[in-house]
Amino acid sequence: MSSSESRPSSIDHDRDAELLASLGYKQELKRRFSPFEIFSIGFSMLGLVSAFSSVLLFSIPNGGPSAMVWGWTLCSFFLMTIGLAMGELASAAPTSGGLYYWTFMFSTPKWRCFLSWIVGYANTISNISGVAGVDWACAVQIMAAVSIGSDLRFQPTTAQTYGLFCALLISHGLINSVTPRVIARLQSLFFVVNVLLCAAVIISLLAATPKELRNDAKFALGGFVNLSGWSDGFAFVISFFMPAWTMGFFDGPVHISEEATNANTAVPYAIIFPTCSGLILGWGINVALAFCMGKDLQGILDSPVGQPMATILLNSLGKIGALVIWCVIISVQYAMGAGGMTATSRQVFAFSRDGGLPLSRWVYHVNRRVYAPVRAVWFSVTLGMMLGALTFAGPSAIDAMFSLAITGQYLAYSIPISARFLGGKKLKKGPVSFGRLSLPIAAIAVTWMIVMSVIIMFPQNPNPGVRNMNYAVVVQGGVLFLATAYYFFPTYGGMYWFKGPVLNVTREDVSSDVLEAREKDGIEVPSPAKSD
Repeated sequence: MSSSESRPSSIDHDRDAELLASLGYKQELKRRFSPFEIFSIGFSMLGLVSAFSSVLLFSIPNGGPSAMVWGWTLCSFFLMTIGLAMGELASAAPTSGGLYYWTFMFSTPKWRCFLSWIVGYANTISNISGVAGVDWACAVQIMAAVSIGSDLRFQPTTAQTYGLFCALLISHGLINSVTPRVIARLQSLFFVVNVLLCAAVIISLLAATPKELRNDAKFALGGFVNLSGWSDGFAFVISFFMPAWTMGFFDGPVHISEEATNANTAVPYAIIFPTCSGLILGWGINVALAFCMGKDLQGILDSPVGQPMATILLNSLGKIGALVIWCVIISVQYAMGAGGMTATSRQVFAFSRDGGLPLSRWVYHVNRRVYAPVRAVWFSVTLGMMLGALTFAGPSAIDAMFSLAITGQYLAYSIPISARFLGGKKLKKGPVSFGRLSLPIAAIAVTWMIVMSVIIMFPQNPNPGVRNMNYAVVVQGGVLFLATAYYFFPTYGGMYWFKGPVLNVTREDVSSDVLEAREKDGIEVPSPAKSD
């Protein structure tokens, strides 16, 4: 196939621009991402092996191999329903605002502005938390590599790790300040590296692990090790944090909708297919780890390396082999952060376009040299560095950043998925639809997210003390409290001026359901200008 055939045509661009206009927005960003590149960015933001490296410490002490293999298997069913429900909504209305836009369109007139506001803030802070969590994990992984390379003589301080974390965020800000064409072209490379890394970890562990560290099938597939202090049943449930974090960021491709070609098919497939393939590959990695990590799980957790995944690789592959694999893991983690910043900045750009965020008039801006929302990028970088400062309050405080990324996203996902069926509005379906299965899929997904949002609030052990308490409820509650207070604040609050998505196209371009929603709010949609 020639390059001219593989790249999107102007007809594709026109069709996408018309669809966006029917949703109420003019085309301001360039459509640089092909369907495969959107799929690749959805897969790359999973960063399976790198994500495992960040949160393996949640499954090892809470069931060990049984939690890793069968906990992942159980969670896969529920996580897949989230991907399917999100994909269907993305096909119907592919816009960078995504979740808060859908919430407004499907909710009842009485509640849609407030719910859209809450979803917008929950989505914004959870996306920024997700990027900050990825970059913090990347900083920790780099420090672990230095520690392994120095034969464990180097032990980083919190200040050193935070400084590296800020440098990573700034570098991702710089990458996302250049033309999105570069970011789009890199996605194919990131996809290949991710797949090869998954294969390399599985094959190298199975081939090189010493005999004394190999586990038999009875232990690898049925062994249950509880080091948490919780009852066995609840410890197993706590381990679900690992697949929940690894398979997060379902909405990443949604926020790049306005830069994607064939958006109403490319974006939903970029949610559904990476979710399915990620769950399958993730299961394979879990099985390989369960067979090759030995039985001394407490020793893995207590290793001075500070990363269970790095410790397992070091034990199985030796110093050189572990460092080679670990450097690739760090590269993939870094790519995750770059892709996450791309998606997050687009969501910030969209919410600012509709006036939802402080400094919206400044943040809502497209750099006409590179056609990227550069101010939204640096707004996200700044908030990420502020959030990362939680690390100075102790390890449990930084764990709250990881938890916030999940609980905030689950809140932001659950409301529009529920509003679709409870708001009394009929969905104008896109090319990707599941017919009668849509309701049971949505019901299962929302129930799972509600249950997991509660579970994630629990600490790692039943008697944590002040230092090891799970502060996710404090951080999440604080965000929601401030967002609600800002909305209802007398005279200046959002309730007086936030009217949901702000249409910036003329009446003749907007679809009838969007027009109806705006007119019920008493908001006039501009008519086309008369010619002289």
